[in-house]
Amino acid sequence: MSGESNCKIKHRSHHPSKNLNQHEAQEHPNSWSLEMLLRRLRATEANQDDKFAHILDAVGEFGTFQRRLVVLTFIPNILLAFFISADVFVFTAQKPYCNTSWILAVGPNLTEAEQMNLTLPREPNGSFQTCLMYLPVAWDLDSIIQFGLNHTESCQDGWVYPDTKKRSLVNEFDLVCGKEQNSESMQTMFAAGILTGSLIFGLMSDKLGRYPTILMSLLGLIIFGFGTAFVNTFHQYLFFRFGVSQALVGYTISSVSLATEWLVAEHRSHAIILEHCFFSVGVMFLTGLANSLPHWRLLFLVGGAPVFPLIFYIWILPESPRWLLMNGKLEEAKQMLCYVAGVNKKTIPLSLLDKLQLPRKKVTKASVLDFYNNRHLRRVTLVMGCVWFTVSYSYFTLCFKLKDFAMNIHFGQVIPGIMEVPARLCCIFLLEQIGRKWSLVASLFQGTLTCLLILILPPGEDGPRLRWPRCLAIELKSIMVLMVALGEFSLAASVTVCFIYTAELLPTVLRATGLGLVSLAWAAGAISSLMIISQRLTLLPILLCCVSAILALFFCSLLPETQDQPLPDILEHYPLQTRNMAEELLAKEVAPEGGW
Repeated sequence: MSGESNCKIKHRSHHPSKNLNQHEAQEHPNSWSLEMLLRRLRATEANQDDKFAHILDAVGEFGTFQRRLVVLTFIPNILLAFFISADVFVFTAQKPYCNTSWILAVGPNLTEAEQMNLTLPREPNGSFQTCLMYLPVAWDLDSIIQFGLNHTESCQDGWVYPDTKKRSLVNEFDLVCGKEQNSESMQTMFAAGILTGSLIFGLMSDKLGRYPTILMSLLGLIIFGFGTAFVNTFHQYLFFRFGVSQALVGYTISSVSLATEWLVAEHRSHAIILEHCFFSVGVMFLTGLANSLPHWRLLFLVGGAPVFPLIFYIWILPESPRWLLMNGKLEEAKQMLCYVAGVNKKTIPLSLLDKLQLPRKKVTKASVLDFYNNRHLRRVTLVMGCVWFTVSYSYFTLCFKLKDFAMNIHFGQVIPGIMEVPARLCCIFLLEQIGRKWSLVASLFQGTLTCLLILILPPGEDGPRLRWPRCLAIELKSIMVLMVALGEFSLAASVTVCFIYTAELLPTVLRATGLGLVSLAWAAGAISSLMIISQRLTLLPILLCCVSAILALFFCSLLPETQDQPLPDILEHYPLQTRNMAEELLAKEVAPEGGW
Protein backbone atom coordinates (compact mmCIF):
# COMPACT_ATOMS: atom_id res chain seq x y z
CA MET A 1 0.00 0.00 0.00
CA SER A 2 2.84 2.39 0.73
CA GLY A 3 4.37 1.69 -2.69
CA GLU A 4 1.07 2.43 -4.39
CA SER A 5 0.53 5.66 -2.46
CA ASN A 6 4.03 6.80 -3.33
CA CYS A 7 3.31 6.03 -6.98
CA LYS A 8 0.14 8.10 -6.86
CA ILE A 9 1.93 11.04 -5.31
CA LYS A 10 4.61 10.80 -7.96
CA HIS A 11 2.03 10.74 -10.70
CA ARG A 12 0.30 13.86 -9.46
CA SER A 13 3.59 15.65 -9.78
CA HIS A 14 3.54 14.96 -13.51
CA HIS A 15 0.61 17.35 -14.10
CA PRO A 16 2.00 20.81 -13.31
CA SER A 17 -0.06 22.35 -16.07
CA LYS A 18 -3.28 21.06 -14.54
CA ASN A 19 -2.41 22.37 -11.06
CA LEU A 20 -1.40 25.69 -12.56
CA ASN A 21 -4.70 25.92 -14.39
CA GLN A 22 -6.61 25.26 -11.16
CA HIS A 23 -4.65 28.01 -9.40
CA GLU A 24 -5.33 30.43 -12.24
CA ALA A 25 -9.00 29.51 -12.23
CA GLN A 26 -9.27 30.44 -8.52
CA GLU A 27 -7.65 33.82 -9.11
CA HIS A 28 -9.50 34.61 -12.35
CA PRO A 29 -12.69 32.54 -12.46
CA ASN A 30 -14.23 34.51 -15.30
CA SER A 31 -11.09 35.41 -17.29
CA TRP A 32 -10.02 32.79 -19.79
CA SER A 33 -7.16 33.38 -22.19
CA LEU A 34 -7.02 31.38 -25.39
CA GLU A 35 -3.53 30.14 -24.54
CA MET A 36 -4.68 28.85 -21.13
CA LEU A 37 -7.70 27.21 -22.72
CA LEU A 38 -5.66 25.41 -25.36
CA ARG A 39 -3.20 24.22 -22.73
CA ARG A 40 -6.02 22.80 -20.60
CA LEU A 41 -7.61 21.25 -23.65
CA ARG A 42 -4.40 19.44 -24.60
CA ALA A 43 -3.95 18.19 -21.04
CA THR A 44 -7.50 16.81 -21.01
CA GLU A 45 -7.20 15.13 -24.40
CA ALA A 46 -3.89 13.52 -23.42
CA ASN A 47 -5.18 12.07 -20.14
CA GLN A 48 -5.28 8.47 -21.37
CA ASP A 49 -1.82 8.76 -22.87
CA ASP A 50 -0.46 10.14 -19.60
CA LYS A 51 -1.53 6.92 -17.88
CA PHE A 52 0.58 4.91 -20.27
CA ALA A 53 3.54 7.27 -19.84
CA HIS A 54 3.27 6.75 -16.07
CA ILE A 55 3.49 3.00 -16.54
CA LEU A 56 6.60 3.41 -18.68
CA ASP A 57 8.06 5.51 -15.87
CA ALA A 58 7.24 2.74 -13.41
CA VAL A 59 8.93 0.01 -15.49
CA GLY A 60 11.98 2.24 -15.98
CA GLU A 61 12.41 5.06 -18.46
CA PHE A 62 15.69 3.75 -19.85
CA GLY A 63 16.54 0.53 -18.11
CA THR A 64 18.22 -2.64 -19.28
CA PHE A 65 15.32 -3.57 -21.55
CA GLN A 66 15.22 -0.19 -23.33
CA ARG A 67 18.99 -0.15 -23.82
CA ARG A 68 18.83 -3.64 -25.31
CA LEU A 69 16.00 -2.56 -27.61
CA VAL A 70 18.00 0.43 -28.85
CA VAL A 71 21.02 -1.78 -29.61
CA LEU A 72 18.80 -4.19 -31.53
CA THR A 73 17.60 -1.36 -33.76
CA PHE A 74 21.19 -0.15 -34.32
CA ILE A 75 22.54 -3.31 -35.91
CA PRO A 76 20.28 -3.58 -39.00
CA ASN A 77 20.89 0.09 -39.83
CA ILE A 78 24.49 -0.71 -40.73
CA LEU A 79 23.17 -3.20 -43.28
CA LEU A 80 20.55 -0.75 -44.53
CA ALA A 81 23.29 1.70 -45.46
CA PHE A 82 25.20 -1.09 -47.17
CA PHE A 83 22.28 -2.17 -49.36
CA ILE A 84 21.20 1.40 -50.17
CA SER A 85 24.61 2.66 -51.31
CA ALA A 86 25.99 -0.53 -52.89
CA ASP A 87 25.03 0.62 -56.40
CA VAL A 88 27.67 3.35 -56.24
CA PHE A 89 30.45 0.76 -56.12
CA VAL A 90 29.07 -2.04 -58.30
CA PHE A 91 28.12 0.25 -61.16
CA THR A 92 31.37 2.09 -61.84
CA ALA A 93 32.32 3.45 -65.26
CA GLN A 94 34.55 1.23 -67.41
CA LYS A 95 36.57 1.70 -70.62
CA PRO A 96 35.47 -1.12 -72.96
CA TYR A 97 36.79 -2.26 -76.33
CA CYS A 98 35.27 -4.70 -78.79
CA ASN A 99 36.34 -8.28 -78.38
CA THR A 100 38.48 -8.98 -81.47
CA SER A 101 39.96 -12.32 -80.48
CA TRP A 102 39.19 -13.60 -83.98
CA ILE A 103 42.57 -12.30 -85.15
CA LEU A 104 44.35 -14.63 -82.72
CA ALA A 105 43.42 -17.51 -85.01
CA VAL A 106 45.83 -16.15 -87.64
CA GLY A 107 48.27 -14.45 -85.24
CA PRO A 108 48.36 -16.32 -81.92
CA ASN A 109 51.56 -14.58 -80.82
CA LEU A 110 50.19 -11.04 -81.09
CA THR A 111 50.41 -8.89 -77.99
CA GLU A 112 47.32 -7.11 -76.67
CA ALA A 113 48.53 -3.76 -78.00
CA GLU A 114 49.20 -5.20 -81.49
CA GLN A 115 45.80 -6.89 -81.55
CA MET A 116 43.99 -3.67 -80.70
CA ASN A 117 46.07 -1.67 -83.20
CA LEU A 118 45.12 -4.00 -86.06
CA THR A 119 41.41 -4.57 -85.29
CA LEU A 120 40.07 -1.38 -83.70
CA PRO A 121 39.44 1.96 -85.45
CA ARG A 122 40.73 5.13 -83.84
CA GLU A 123 39.15 8.41 -82.87
CA PRO A 124 40.46 11.68 -84.40
CA ASN A 125 42.48 12.23 -81.23
CA GLY A 126 44.23 8.88 -81.68
CA SER A 127 42.39 6.84 -79.00
CA PHE A 128 40.65 3.56 -79.82
CA GLN A 129 36.90 3.62 -80.42
CA THR A 130 34.91 1.68 -77.83
CA CYS A 131 31.87 0.56 -79.80
CA LEU A 132 33.26 -0.23 -83.27
CA MET A 133 35.57 -2.88 -84.68
CA TYR A 134 36.94 -3.85 -88.09
CA LEU A 135 35.10 -6.63 -89.87
CA PRO A 136 36.89 -10.01 -89.70
CA VAL A 137 38.49 -11.09 -92.99
CA ALA A 138 39.82 -14.42 -94.27
CA TRP A 139 43.39 -13.11 -94.75
CA ASP A 140 46.65 -14.17 -93.30
CA LEU A 141 48.42 -12.02 -90.71
CA ASP A 142 50.96 -10.56 -93.15
CA SER A 143 48.17 -9.34 -95.49
CA ILE A 144 46.29 -7.74 -92.60
CA ILE A 145 49.46 -5.94 -91.47
CA GLN A 146 50.33 -4.86 -95.03
CA PHE A 147 46.95 -3.67 -96.29
CA GLY A 148 45.07 -2.98 -93.04
CA LEU A 149 41.34 -3.31 -92.37
CA ASN A 150 38.82 -0.68 -93.52
CA HIS A 151 35.20 -1.81 -92.96
CA THR A 152 33.80 -1.25 -89.45
CA GLU A 153 30.77 -2.53 -87.59
CA SER A 154 29.46 -2.65 -84.05
CA CYS A 155 30.93 -5.15 -81.62
CA GLN A 156 29.94 -8.71 -82.54
CA ASP A 157 31.51 -10.84 -79.82
CA GLY A 158 31.09 -8.66 -76.77
CA TRP A 159 33.61 -6.39 -75.09
CA VAL A 160 36.87 -6.60 -73.21
CA TYR A 161 38.03 -4.30 -70.40
CA PRO A 162 41.84 -4.31 -70.44
CA ASP A 163 42.27 -1.45 -67.94
CA THR A 164 39.80 -2.82 -65.38
CA LYS A 165 41.13 -4.32 -62.15
CA LYS A 166 37.75 -5.06 -60.51
CA ARG A 167 34.70 -6.91 -61.73
CA SER A 168 31.60 -4.69 -61.71
CA LEU A 169 28.10 -4.80 -63.15
CA VAL A 170 29.29 -2.90 -66.21
CA ASN A 171 31.72 -5.55 -67.42
CA GLU A 172 29.61 -8.39 -66.01
CA PHE A 173 26.55 -7.58 -68.14
CA ASP A 174 28.26 -5.35 -70.77
CA LEU A 175 26.31 -2.21 -69.93
CA VAL A 176 28.08 -0.11 -72.55
CA CYS A 177 27.56 1.25 -76.06
CA GLY A 178 23.90 2.18 -75.91
CA LYS A 179 23.06 0.46 -72.63
CA GLU A 180 24.45 3.15 -70.32
CA GLN A 181 20.96 4.42 -69.54
CA ASN A 182 20.42 1.28 -67.50
CA SER A 183 22.06 3.08 -64.56
CA GLU A 184 19.09 5.45 -64.51
CA SER A 185 16.75 2.47 -64.74
CA MET A 186 18.42 1.01 -61.68
CA GLN A 187 17.98 4.19 -59.64
CA THR A 188 14.39 4.54 -60.81
CA MET A 189 13.63 0.93 -59.91
CA PHE A 190 15.08 1.43 -56.44
CA ALA A 191 12.93 4.53 -55.91
CA ALA A 192 9.88 2.63 -57.19
CA GLY A 193 10.53 -0.02 -54.55
CA ILE A 194 10.54 2.68 -51.87
CA LEU A 195 7.22 3.98 -53.20
CA THR A 196 5.47 0.62 -53.08
CA GLY A 197 7.21 -0.54 -49.90
CA SER A 198 6.17 2.62 -48.06
CA LEU A 199 2.51 1.87 -48.64
CA ILE A 200 2.65 -1.90 -48.18
CA PHE A 201 4.81 -2.04 -45.04
CA GLY A 202 3.24 1.07 -43.52
CA LEU A 203 -0.22 -0.47 -43.66
CA MET A 204 1.16 -3.85 -42.61
CA SER A 205 2.88 -2.42 -39.54
CA ASP A 206 -0.32 -0.78 -38.30
CA LYS A 207 -2.46 -3.84 -39.01
CA LEU A 208 -0.17 -6.72 -38.04
CA GLY A 209 2.17 -5.02 -35.58
CA ARG A 210 5.73 -3.69 -35.46
CA TYR A 211 7.27 -7.03 -34.53
CA PRO A 212 6.05 -9.16 -37.49
CA THR A 213 6.69 -6.33 -39.96
CA ILE A 214 10.30 -5.98 -38.83
CA LEU A 215 10.78 -9.75 -39.17
CA MET A 216 9.33 -9.71 -42.69
CA SER A 217 11.61 -6.79 -43.60
CA LEU A 218 14.65 -8.68 -42.35
CA LEU A 219 13.54 -11.71 -44.36
CA GLY A 220 13.36 -9.45 -47.40
CA LEU A 221 16.93 -8.31 -46.77
CA ILE A 222 18.07 -11.94 -46.70
CA ILE A 223 16.25 -12.90 -49.90
CA PHE A 224 16.73 -9.77 -51.99
CA GLY A 225 19.83 -8.28 -50.38
CA PHE A 226 22.12 -11.25 -49.92
CA GLY A 227 20.49 -12.98 -52.91
CA THR A 228 21.63 -10.19 -55.24
CA ALA A 229 25.03 -11.88 -55.39
CA PHE A 230 23.50 -14.78 -57.37
CA VAL A 231 21.62 -12.96 -60.15
CA ASN A 232 22.35 -14.00 -63.75
CA THR A 233 21.01 -11.04 -65.74
CA PHE A 234 20.79 -7.31 -65.27
CA HIS A 235 16.98 -7.49 -65.24
CA GLN A 236 17.19 -9.90 -62.32
CA TYR A 237 19.47 -7.43 -60.59
CA LEU A 238 16.86 -4.69 -61.07
CA PHE A 239 14.16 -6.94 -59.62
CA PHE A 240 16.24 -7.78 -56.56
CA ARG A 241 17.05 -4.12 -56.00
CA PHE A 242 13.33 -3.39 -56.21
CA GLY A 243 12.69 -6.03 -53.54
CA VAL A 244 15.48 -4.91 -51.22
CA SER A 245 14.33 -1.28 -51.35
CA GLN A 246 10.89 -2.40 -50.13
CA ALA A 247 12.48 -4.29 -47.24
CA LEU A 248 14.65 -1.30 -46.34
CA VAL A 249 11.79 1.15 -46.07
CA GLY A 250 9.69 -1.45 -44.24
CA TYR A 251 12.32 -1.89 -41.54
CA THR A 252 12.91 1.86 -41.24
CA ILE A 253 9.23 2.65 -40.72
CA SER A 254 8.59 -0.16 -38.25
CA SER A 255 11.78 0.31 -36.21
CA VAL A 256 11.19 4.05 -35.80
CA SER A 257 7.61 3.35 -34.72
CA LEU A 258 8.76 0.70 -32.24
CA ALA A 259 11.42 2.94 -30.69
CA THR A 260 9.01 5.87 -30.54
CA GLU A 261 6.37 3.85 -28.70
CA TRP A 262 8.73 2.17 -26.22
CA LEU A 263 10.81 5.17 -25.18
CA VAL A 264 9.83 8.40 -23.49
CA ALA A 265 11.05 11.99 -23.34
CA GLU A 266 14.60 12.63 -24.53
CA HIS A 267 15.43 8.92 -24.72
CA ARG A 268 13.18 8.64 -27.76
CA SER A 269 14.99 11.29 -29.77
CA HIS A 270 18.43 10.10 -28.62
CA ALA A 271 17.69 6.55 -29.77
CA ILE A 272 16.59 7.61 -33.26
CA ILE A 273 19.58 9.95 -33.58
CA LEU A 274 22.03 7.19 -32.64
CA GLU A 275 20.20 4.81 -34.97
CA HIS A 276 20.86 7.21 -37.86
CA CYS A 277 24.49 7.59 -36.78
CA PHE A 278 24.91 3.85 -37.22
CA PHE A 279 23.50 4.27 -40.72
CA SER A 280 26.44 6.59 -41.47
CA VAL A 281 28.78 3.99 -39.97
CA GLY A 282 27.31 1.49 -42.44
CA VAL A 283 28.27 3.77 -45.34
CA MET A 284 31.89 3.79 -44.19
CA PHE A 285 31.76 0.03 -43.66
CA LEU A 286 30.56 -0.38 -47.26
CA THR A 287 33.30 1.90 -48.59
CA GLY A 288 35.99 -0.14 -46.89
CA LEU A 289 34.62 -3.41 -48.26
CA ALA A 290 34.22 -2.05 -51.79
CA ASN A 291 37.81 -0.82 -51.77
CA SER A 292 39.21 -4.20 -50.72
CA LEU A 293 37.05 -6.73 -52.60
CA PRO A 294 37.79 -7.34 -56.32
CA HIS A 295 34.33 -8.60 -57.40
CA TRP A 296 30.87 -7.09 -56.99
CA ARG A 297 29.39 -10.49 -56.11
CA LEU A 298 31.86 -10.84 -53.25
CA LEU A 299 30.74 -7.42 -52.03
CA PHE A 300 27.15 -8.62 -51.66
CA LEU A 301 28.23 -11.95 -50.20
CA VAL A 302 30.50 -10.51 -47.53
CA GLY A 303 28.46 -7.39 -46.83
CA GLY A 304 25.11 -9.19 -46.83
CA ALA A 305 26.15 -12.18 -44.71
CA PRO A 306 25.65 -10.36 -41.35
CA VAL A 307 21.91 -10.26 -42.05
CA PHE A 308 21.59 -13.97 -41.20
CA PRO A 309 22.26 -13.63 -37.44
CA LEU A 310 19.31 -11.22 -37.34
CA ILE A 311 17.06 -14.29 -37.54
CA PHE A 312 17.42 -14.40 -33.73
CA TYR A 313 15.20 -11.32 -33.60
CA ILE A 314 12.31 -13.80 -33.70
CA TRP A 315 12.99 -14.60 -30.04
CA ILE A 316 14.39 -11.35 -28.63
CA LEU A 317 12.53 -8.49 -30.35
CA PRO A 318 9.49 -7.14 -28.40
CA GLU A 319 6.16 -5.88 -29.68
CA SER A 320 4.99 -2.35 -28.98
CA PRO A 321 2.66 -2.30 -25.94
CA ARG A 322 0.96 0.81 -27.30
CA TRP A 323 0.10 -1.04 -30.50
CA LEU A 324 -1.15 -4.04 -28.50
CA LEU A 325 -3.39 -1.82 -26.39
CA MET A 326 -4.76 0.11 -29.39
CA ASN A 327 -5.62 -3.16 -31.11
CA GLY A 328 -7.62 -4.62 -28.22
CA LYS A 329 -4.86 -6.90 -26.85
CA LEU A 330 -4.97 -5.60 -23.30
CA GLU A 331 -3.72 -8.75 -21.55
CA GLU A 332 -0.77 -9.12 -23.94
CA ALA A 333 0.15 -5.47 -23.33
CA LYS A 334 0.08 -5.99 -19.57
CA GLN A 335 2.16 -9.16 -19.84
CA MET A 336 4.73 -7.34 -21.96
CA LEU A 337 4.94 -4.46 -19.49
CA CYS A 338 5.33 -6.87 -16.55
CA TYR A 339 8.11 -8.67 -18.43
CA VAL A 340 9.92 -5.36 -19.06
CA ALA A 341 9.55 -4.41 -15.40
CA GLY A 342 11.15 -7.73 -14.46
CA VAL A 343 14.07 -7.16 -16.84
CA ASN A 344 14.58 -3.66 -15.42
CA LYS A 345 14.13 -5.00 -11.84
CA LYS A 346 11.15 -2.73 -11.23
CA THR A 347 7.66 -3.33 -9.84
CA ILE A 348 4.48 -1.94 -11.37
CA PRO A 349 1.81 -1.08 -8.77
CA LEU A 350 -1.37 -3.02 -9.49
CA SER A 351 -3.45 0.12 -9.13
CA LEU A 352 -1.47 1.73 -11.93
CA LEU A 353 -1.58 -1.32 -14.17
CA ASP A 354 -5.34 -1.64 -13.71
CA LYS A 355 -5.79 1.85 -15.13
CA LEU A 356 -4.88 0.56 -18.58
CA GLN A 357 -8.11 0.30 -20.53
CA LEU A 358 -9.08 -0.33 -24.10
CA PRO A 359 -10.09 2.72 -26.15
CA ARG A 360 -13.77 3.61 -26.05
CA LYS A 361 -14.11 3.16 -29.79
CA LYS A 362 -12.92 0.33 -31.95
CA VAL A 363 -9.59 1.40 -33.34
CA THR A 364 -9.91 -1.16 -36.12
CA LYS A 365 -11.95 1.48 -37.91
CA ALA A 366 -8.81 3.58 -38.32
CA SER A 367 -7.69 3.34 -41.94
CA VAL A 368 -5.75 5.22 -44.56
CA LEU A 369 -8.95 7.15 -45.37
CA ASP A 370 -8.57 8.97 -42.06
CA PHE A 371 -5.69 10.90 -43.60
CA TYR A 372 -8.34 12.53 -45.78
CA ASN A 373 -11.27 12.66 -43.37
CA ASN A 374 -9.46 13.93 -40.27
CA ARG A 375 -8.60 17.60 -40.72
CA HIS A 376 -5.64 17.75 -38.36
CA LEU A 377 -4.18 14.46 -39.58
CA ARG A 378 -4.55 15.60 -43.18
CA ARG A 379 -2.75 18.86 -42.42
CA VAL A 380 0.10 17.13 -40.62
CA THR A 381 0.58 14.62 -43.44
CA LEU A 382 0.56 17.24 -46.20
CA VAL A 383 2.96 19.54 -44.36
CA MET A 384 5.42 16.78 -43.47
CA GLY A 385 5.13 15.39 -47.00
CA CYS A 386 6.19 18.78 -48.33
CA VAL A 387 9.09 18.88 -45.87
CA TRP A 388 10.23 15.36 -46.75
CA PHE A 389 10.06 16.16 -50.47
CA THR A 390 12.18 19.28 -49.98
CA VAL A 391 14.79 17.50 -47.87
CA SER A 392 15.00 14.59 -50.30
CA TYR A 393 15.23 16.78 -53.39
CA SER A 394 17.91 19.02 -51.88
CA TYR A 395 19.91 16.10 -50.47
CA PHE A 396 20.04 14.11 -53.70
CA THR A 397 20.74 17.25 -55.72
CA LEU A 398 23.82 17.86 -53.58
CA CYS A 399 24.87 14.22 -53.97
CA PHE A 400 24.60 14.45 -57.76
CA LYS A 401 26.45 17.77 -57.77
CA LEU A 402 29.29 16.19 -55.81
CA LYS A 403 29.83 13.78 -58.70
CA ASP A 404 30.49 16.71 -61.04
CA PHE A 405 33.79 17.39 -59.30
CA ALA A 406 35.25 14.06 -60.51
CA MET A 407 36.09 12.91 -57.01
CA ASN A 408 37.12 9.36 -56.24
CA ILE A 409 33.95 7.36 -55.50
CA HIS A 410 35.39 6.00 -52.25
CA PHE A 411 36.44 9.45 -51.08
CA GLY A 412 33.06 10.85 -52.14
CA GLN A 413 31.25 8.35 -49.91
CA VAL A 414 33.50 8.51 -46.86
CA ILE A 415 33.42 12.30 -46.48
CA PRO A 416 29.58 12.58 -46.34
CA GLY A 417 29.47 9.55 -44.03
CA ILE A 418 31.90 11.19 -41.61
CA MET A 419 30.07 14.53 -41.84
CA GLU A 420 26.68 13.01 -41.09
CA VAL A 421 27.70 11.58 -37.71
CA PRO A 422 28.40 14.95 -36.02
CA ALA A 423 25.45 16.46 -37.90
CA ARG A 424 23.07 14.02 -36.27
CA LEU A 425 24.73 14.30 -32.88
CA CYS A 426 24.21 18.06 -33.07
CA CYS A 427 20.49 17.33 -33.24
CA ILE A 428 20.62 16.33 -29.57
CA PHE A 429 21.55 19.88 -28.60
CA LEU A 430 19.09 21.49 -31.03
CA LEU A 431 16.15 19.37 -29.95
CA GLU A 432 16.74 20.04 -26.27
CA GLN A 433 17.22 23.79 -26.70
CA ILE A 434 14.70 24.88 -29.33
CA GLY A 435 12.39 21.88 -29.77
CA ARG A 436 11.38 19.77 -32.73
CA LYS A 437 9.70 22.38 -34.91
CA TRP A 438 12.37 25.06 -34.87
CA SER A 439 15.18 22.51 -35.11
CA LEU A 440 13.61 21.30 -38.33
CA VAL A 441 13.12 24.85 -39.62
CA ALA A 442 16.72 25.83 -38.84
CA SER A 443 18.38 22.76 -40.39
CA LEU A 444 16.07 22.77 -43.40
CA PHE A 445 16.67 26.47 -44.07
CA GLN A 446 20.44 26.09 -43.95
CA GLY A 447 20.45 22.97 -46.13
CA THR A 448 18.16 24.33 -48.84
CA LEU A 449 19.97 27.68 -48.87
CA THR A 450 23.26 25.88 -49.52
CA CYS A 451 21.65 23.79 -52.26
CA LEU A 452 20.25 26.94 -53.88
CA LEU A 453 23.63 28.69 -53.85
CA ILE A 454 25.29 25.68 -55.50
CA LEU A 455 22.62 25.58 -58.19
CA ILE A 456 22.95 29.30 -58.89
CA LEU A 457 26.74 29.26 -59.35
CA PRO A 458 27.50 28.64 -63.06
CA PRO A 459 29.04 25.23 -63.86
CA GLY A 460 31.84 24.70 -66.35
CA GLU A 461 33.56 21.75 -68.00
CA ASP A 462 35.95 21.20 -65.09
CA GLY A 463 33.69 22.60 -62.40
CA PRO A 464 32.38 26.12 -61.74
CA ARG A 465 35.03 28.14 -63.60
CA LEU A 466 33.80 29.68 -66.92
CA ARG A 467 36.28 32.45 -67.87
CA TRP A 468 37.97 32.71 -64.48
CA PRO A 469 41.75 32.19 -64.13
CA ARG A 470 42.89 28.67 -63.33
CA CYS A 471 43.99 29.47 -59.77
CA LEU A 472 40.63 31.08 -59.03
CA ALA A 473 38.80 28.13 -60.59
CA ILE A 474 40.65 25.65 -58.38
CA GLU A 475 39.94 27.73 -55.29
CA LEU A 476 36.26 28.05 -56.19
CA LYS A 477 36.07 24.30 -56.75
CA SER A 478 37.34 23.74 -53.21
CA ILE A 479 34.75 26.19 -51.90
CA MET A 480 32.01 24.37 -53.81
CA VAL A 481 33.04 21.01 -52.36
CA LEU A 482 32.99 22.59 -48.89
CA MET A 483 29.51 24.00 -49.55
CA VAL A 484 28.25 20.61 -50.67
CA ALA A 485 29.61 19.06 -47.48
CA LEU A 486 27.98 21.79 -45.40
CA GLY A 487 24.67 21.27 -47.21
CA GLU A 488 24.78 17.52 -46.62
CA PHE A 489 25.63 18.22 -42.97
CA SER A 490 22.48 20.34 -42.54
CA LEU A 491 20.20 18.05 -44.55
CA ALA A 492 21.40 14.97 -42.65
CA ALA A 493 20.28 16.72 -39.48
CA SER A 494 16.96 17.56 -41.17
CA VAL A 495 16.38 13.90 -42.04
CA THR A 496 16.85 12.84 -38.42
CA VAL A 497 14.61 15.59 -37.04
CA CYS A 498 11.99 14.74 -39.68
CA PHE A 499 11.79 11.14 -38.48
CA ILE A 500 11.50 12.15 -34.82
CA TYR A 501 9.00 14.95 -35.41
CA THR A 502 6.79 13.00 -37.82
CA ALA A 503 6.64 9.93 -35.56
CA GLU A 504 5.59 12.09 -32.60
CA LEU A 505 2.94 13.96 -34.57
CA LEU A 506 1.18 10.82 -35.82
CA PRO A 507 -1.16 8.69 -33.65
CA THR A 508 -0.22 5.14 -32.72
CA VAL A 509 -3.03 3.58 -34.75
CA LEU A 510 -1.75 5.19 -37.97
CA ARG A 511 1.87 6.02 -37.15
CA ALA A 512 3.50 3.56 -39.53
CA THR A 513 0.98 4.29 -42.30
CA GLY A 514 1.69 8.01 -41.93
CA LEU A 515 5.44 7.43 -42.07
CA GLY A 516 4.85 5.38 -45.20
CA LEU A 517 2.88 8.20 -46.83
CA VAL A 518 5.54 10.80 -46.16
CA SER A 519 8.14 8.33 -47.45
CA LEU A 520 6.32 8.57 -50.77
CA ALA A 521 7.23 12.26 -50.80
CA TRP A 522 10.84 11.32 -50.03
CA ALA A 523 10.95 8.98 -53.03
CA ALA A 524 9.26 11.61 -55.20
CA GLY A 525 11.95 14.13 -54.24
CA ALA A 526 14.71 11.66 -55.16
CA ILE A 527 13.11 10.85 -58.52
CA SER A 528 12.56 14.55 -59.29
CA SER A 529 16.18 15.34 -58.53
CA LEU A 530 17.38 12.47 -60.73
CA MET A 531 15.20 13.48 -63.67
CA ILE A 532 16.02 17.19 -63.54
CA ILE A 533 19.76 16.85 -62.99
CA SER A 534 20.10 14.27 -65.78
CA GLN A 535 18.49 16.69 -68.27
CA ARG A 536 21.05 19.40 -67.46
CA LEU A 537 18.42 22.08 -67.08
CA THR A 538 19.47 25.34 -65.42
CA LEU A 539 16.34 27.17 -64.30
CA LEU A 540 14.03 24.31 -63.28
CA PRO A 541 16.23 22.91 -60.45
CA ILE A 542 16.56 26.38 -58.94
CA LEU A 543 12.83 27.07 -59.25
CA LEU A 544 11.82 23.76 -57.70
CA CYS A 545 14.33 24.18 -54.86
CA CYS A 546 13.00 27.68 -54.04
CA VAL A 547 9.29 26.84 -54.24
CA SER A 548 9.52 23.60 -52.22
CA ALA A 549 11.71 25.24 -49.56
CA ILE A 550 9.43 28.25 -49.13
CA LEU A 551 6.33 26.06 -48.83
CA ALA A 552 8.01 23.62 -46.44
CA LEU A 553 9.35 26.34 -44.15
CA PHE A 554 6.04 28.21 -44.08
CA PHE A 555 3.85 25.18 -43.43
CA CYS A 556 6.28 23.71 -40.90
CA SER A 557 5.92 26.81 -38.72
CA LEU A 558 2.19 26.07 -38.42
CA LEU A 559 2.67 22.65 -36.83
CA PRO A 560 2.46 22.13 -33.05
CA GLU A 561 5.50 21.46 -30.91
CA THR A 562 5.79 17.87 -29.65
CA GLN A 563 8.69 18.17 -27.23
CA ASP A 564 7.76 16.88 -23.74
CA GLN A 565 4.23 16.16 -24.98
CA PRO A 566 2.55 12.73 -24.64
CA LEU A 567 2.23 10.64 -27.77
CA PRO A 568 -1.26 10.57 -29.33
CA ASP A 569 -2.63 7.04 -29.54
CA ILE A 570 -6.00 7.31 -31.29
CA LEU A 571 -7.61 9.99 -33.42
CA GLU A 572 -9.93 11.01 -30.56
CA HIS A 573 -6.86 12.00 -28.51
CA TYR A 574 -5.39 14.07 -31.30
CA PRO A 575 -4.52 17.64 -30.24
CA LEU A 576 -7.28 20.08 -31.14
CA GLN A 577 -5.57 23.32 -31.98
CA THR A 578 -7.96 25.39 -34.04
CA ARG A 579 -9.64 28.50 -32.72
CA ASN A 580 -13.12 27.19 -33.43
CA MET A 581 -12.56 24.16 -31.22
CA ALA A 582 -11.28 26.36 -28.40
CA GLU A 583 -14.30 28.61 -28.70
CA GLU A 584 -16.64 25.60 -28.50
CA LEU A 585 -14.97 24.46 -25.31
CA LEU A 586 -15.13 27.99 -23.90
CA ALA A 587 -18.86 28.12 -24.48
CA LYS A 588 -19.29 24.90 -22.49
CA GLU A 589 -16.86 25.55 -19.63
CA VAL A 590 -16.96 29.31 -19.02
CA ALA A 591 -19.84 28.94 -16.52
CA PRO A 592 -18.71 28.63 -12.85
CA GLU A 593 -20.60 25.40 -12.33
CA GLY A 594 -18.79 23.75 -15.24
CA GLY A 595 -15.35 23.88 -13.61
CA TRP A 596 -12.63 21.38 -14.32
